[in-house]
Amino acid sequence: MSAKRIVLWDIDHTLVDTRGVGRELWAEAFEEITGRTMQEQAKIDGSTEPVILRETLQLHGLQYDRRQFERFAQALGTAHMRRAAELRERGHALPGAPSLLAALAVRDGIAQTVVTGNIRAAAEVKLTAFGLDRHLDLTIGAFGEDADGRPELVRTALKRAQALPTQTVLLGDTPADVQGALDAGVRVIGVATGHTSADGLRTAGAATVVEDLSDTTQMLELLTR
Repeated sequence: MSAKRIVLWDIDHTLVDTRGVGRELWAEAFEEITGRTMQEQAKIDGSTEPVILRETLQLHGLQYDRRQFERFAQALGTAHMRRAAELRERGHALPGAPSLLAALAVRDGIAQTVVTGNIRAAAEVKLTAFGLDRHLDLTIGAFGEDADGRPELVRTALKRAQALPTQTVLLGDTPADVQGALDAGVRVIGVATGHTSADGLRTAGAATVVEDLSDTTQMLELLTR
């Protein structure tokens, strides 16, 4: 890869907000593979789909195995594709995300992709719904199918992009995003548009934190240092 810098984006609450549609789709897929209505869902902030599924199954007294996750992933991807128009209607890209991704896309020597706990099919639908996919190279990204933990996802993206940690910056809204980047030796910018405050992201280890992505000039300066 010729890019000198890789920008890794988390998706949910960093780039987009599905406004509850994501949870509905998750519940649909859960019921499809288990025959049970989802009564409660495990913690999702900063987690990955395999871990969320395993822990949610445990909450319902059910066992987990990899084949079950593969069935779930297929059902979840299909549900996202089926309700993509509704996702576009009810959800939205977060302030500044479209303009910042577009501004980075025309900079020489920069490639953008995602590191997300979402399965790839769901990630693609979410990004496409709000026109963000055109700025991202998903072939070098990392998704929920690739690993259970955030550090492993970051390392997977680094390997696919053939990039060094020193060439890379990750943006995310959860302590897990911050820790995943730090564990992989990657610079991180915390984005306080999720459920964790700016102070919470700093406590997690993010040296740089922004309230949101709305100031494109500021963000470009931070990302191209």
